[in-house]
Amino acid sequence: MKQLYAAGLLALVSTGSASAGGADAAAQTVDCGRLLDVKSGTWRERVSIVIENGTIKSVGPMTPASANTGNIDLSTKSCLPGLIDMHVHLTSETTPVVDAYRDRLTADPADLAYRSVRYAERTLMAGFTTVRDLGAADGLNVSLKRAIAAGAVPGPRMFTAGKSIATTGGHADPTNNLSHFLSEKLGTPGPQEGVIDSPEEGRQAVRARYKEGADLIKITATGGVLSQAANGQNSQYTEDELKAVVSTAKDYGFRVAAHAHGAEGMKRALRAGVDSIEHGTLMDDETVALFKKTGHWYVPTISAGRYVADKAKQEGYYSALVRPKAAAIGPQLQATFARAHKAGVKIAFGTDAGVFPHGENAKEFGYMVEAGMTPIDAIRAATIHAANLLDQPLRLGMIAPGFAADIVAVDGDPLRDVKVLEQVKFVMKDGVVYKKP
Repeated sequence: MKQLYAAGLLALVSTGSASAGGADAAAQTVDCGRLLDVKSGTWRERVSIVIENGTIKSVGPMTPASANTGNIDLSTKSCLPGLIDMHVHLTSETTPVVDAYRDRLTADPADLAYRSVRYAERTLMAGFTTVRDLGAADGLNVSLKRAIAAGAVPGPRMFTAGKSIATTGGHADPTNNLSHFLSEKLGTPGPQEGVIDSPEEGRQAVRARYKEGADLIKITATGGVLSQAANGQNSQYTEDELKAVVSTAKDYGFRVAAHAHGAEGMKRALRAGVDSIEHGTLMDDETVALFKKTGHWYVPTISAGRYVADKAKQEGYYSALVRPKAAAIGPQLQATFARAHKAGVKIAFGTDAGVFPHGENAKEFGYMVEAGMTPIDAIRAATIHAANLLDQPLRLGMIAPGFAADIVAVDGDPLRDVKVLEQVKFVMKDGVVYKKP
């Protein structure tokens, strides 16, 4: 009932942003001063993009005949495909521990649903037209996805994991560190709530996510930084449990993302066949070799590491359990990314937005470039590479005929200064304009 109530509230909330700045289903043309070909890494000068029914029909030279008052004029801008963030949590956002505990005791799913609307809009306005949401309780991310798809609220296209799957006491166990009184009242969570302790329960949890309306599976293969538990890196699944989750997920056509900080947990997850490792903080040479052997993806989330490391210095922002983990693990993510990139590990862009404020996702580009990646490869990580990990290589990540009409525009040249992506001036998703210069 809580999920249905929250979904109903989301469907009722609408800012009207799409209709206020948007376009109808008729053909429309976007004139770009230059357009980035993300595959070749080169600019195409003075390009017109013709769009019909939310899909790109053609991409060609801009001509005097094509320029008319009905066109969307971005002739002074640099156009790119809509950006993709492969790791967000749109139904929550970082707060000091006192506020977080108060919310845990007093906030209803409906309260969180209302807040998620502004997080989703902020993300879209930052130029991220697609996201992968990797975990929320009460079906809120699934409900938000449906509300956005229905046009009830503005936000990015969402691929959701529903509730993350953990083991008892694991990083996504919702009852961690509660009092005995509250634990008794809430009861022991099981597969329906995303908590498992055997291969069979792992299978049940995957099926529950299918029933929930998820698009993929998220597991917490090791401890985490922000959970109320002492260890942020220990392995939390047996290999049999991991294999049961992954094999069942494949039966349902799900990809599997694995939160993991510790090396052993990563190795177990990679051997079990997960599609991506999130964070990957303490990967060692053997882990890197497994990435290369399996061809699986790494989603670094440097932004989250930088943010928690900074907040760990602030007295009282995190709990006594979380603060030492944030101080120990957070500062290492950027260096880990640098090692993985240098070794040739496949990388898709992801930030863990929600751990830091939504809408600041594009800071990740600067951190990636600081660590040795070229601007074009950082952009590819957030376009064609992310689209591949989403199993959407012919629909998302490029501006080309047959692709979704997801277009963003900036001033300047992000191949020279990738930080201009932090100031997106124009956003279109599925042919609808949400932000104008």
